[in-house]
Amino acid sequence: MANSKIIGFDNEKYLKEQTSAILERVGRFNDKLYLEFGGKILYDYHAARVLPGFDPNVKMRLLQLLKDKIDVILCIHAGDIERNKIRADFGITYDVDAVKTIDDFRDWGINITAVVITRYTNQPSANAFKNKLERRGVKVYLHKPTKGYPTDVDLIVSDEGYGQNEHIITTKPIVIVTGPGPGSGKLGTCLSNLYHEYKKGIKAGYAKFETFPIWDIPLDHMVNIAYEAATADLRDENLIDTHHLKAYGVEVVNYNRDIEAFHLLKRILEKITGGESMYRSPTDMGVNRASAGIVDDAVITEAARQEIVRRHFRCAVEYAMGLTDKGTLDHAYKIMDKVGAKPEDRKVVMPARQAAGEAEESGKGNEGAFCGAAIELQDGTIITGKNSPLLHSSSSLILNATKHLAGLPDNMFLLPQSIIDSVTHLKKNILNGKMASLDVEETLIVLSVSALFNPAAQMSIEKLKELHDCEVHLTHIPTPGDEAGWRKLEVNLTCDPEYSGKTLFIGR
Repeated sequence: MANSKIIGFDNEKYLKEQTSAILERVGRFNDKLYLEFGGKILYDYHAARVLPGFDPNVKMRLLQLLKDKIDVILCIHAGDIERNKIRADFGITYDVDAVKTIDDFRDWGINITAVVITRYTNQPSANAFKNKLERRGVKVYLHKPTKGYPTDVDLIVSDEGYGQNEHIITTKPIVIVTGPGPGSGKLGTCLSNLYHEYKKGIKAGYAKFETFPIWDIPLDHMVNIAYEAATADLRDENLIDTHHLKAYGVEVVNYNRDIEAFHLLKRILEKITGGESMYRSPTDMGVNRASAGIVDDAVITEAARQEIVRRHFRCAVEYAMGLTDKGTLDHAYKIMDKVGAKPEDRKVVMPARQAAGEAEESGKGNEGAFCGAAIELQDGTIITGKNSPLLHSSSSLILNATKHLAGLPDNMFLLPQSIIDSVTHLKKNILNGKMASLDVEETLIVLSVSALFNPAAQMSIEKLKELHDCEVHLTHIPTPGDEAGWRKLEVNLTCDPEYSGKTLFIGR
């Protein structure tokens, strides 16, 4: 199958300019720079979706180029540990994500210098997390809420403010400060250590590396609006950086929180350094060269528009699940209206709904629901699936898609009835499960067993990797087994904000 995915972003051009920008900045500060990394260093799938061609791990490739010059500090907010906050793209809590990040960095040949638990107030779960890391040889620091923040700069920049936190020992010229999600305490950690550096006579500096919004493309560019959609829960709004406009007479883009906080941050930096800040705007603080990699504006514009539609679906589902408020949902609708988009602009939405209608007509709905699913393959082909007493619609879709890719007849059975019967007997009669039909994870396991003696099933398995990065839509909120299976296949999944039945507990 020919891969027709169109590229709009050049990683090598981006890497070259981004590396140069960081090295130039560290040279301004006597070879000691605290670089706050916003967004995701690894697995930045949002960037990959809105900038087709963007390597989700390109920022880690950047760090590898600089690895002899960097220390890495990983921040996590104690409150996020306490609340078991979930990272949506992996379905894991932030504390688990922090541990995964440590392992991922090691796999790339980079060690985490220290973990900082920020805004620590003796939370039991934070203590347990600290103990677990320290017993595995990871250095952990505890940073308490900063006294006086955000109004009393004299108290903030004092031994009772930033000074109450233990100095994090680093030895390299560039200190990367990162963390899972917004509000992890990255800025506070940078400033706290900067305070300690100046007390020791080391004139270090601070800068920020955040991919979005892209400061040197238009305010109303679809890529920047897609960032607003991605942060709907934070109500982030892209604005012209008025500080930059006043200082240089040039219009650039930043987001409301950085613009609003600039005066305070500038005063804090000046108090720490004892002199006038070199930064005249929040955009000045950035070392972001994402625009250098853009090679096809039309491609990224359409990709960003599609991301806005995806984010709308995510907000609607999170609202249905009680994970977000009506204001966030309304904000997502507002952004859709702003760009003139509608849910049906996503190519897989209507085919999925039509498949659900066909399931209803045939009377083969499972557990009282008629569910449909659709996938757009890399060559633009749309494949659908519907649920049955044997399979979830997602499971049916995967089998149909891989059969198509392998050139197998649509009516060929890949899963032996005997194995299906054995699994459903186990689920229903032994484990007392309510759902007998196979979800995605179960279907993939049965398919792999079938491949031992069925060459067609083996051909189907080999085509699973071609589903990576494909667009998928479901007419109902997936079960945990479906969601986990789709996540492992690394597709771009959306669904209608509908449950597949009246049962409150969605099990396997």
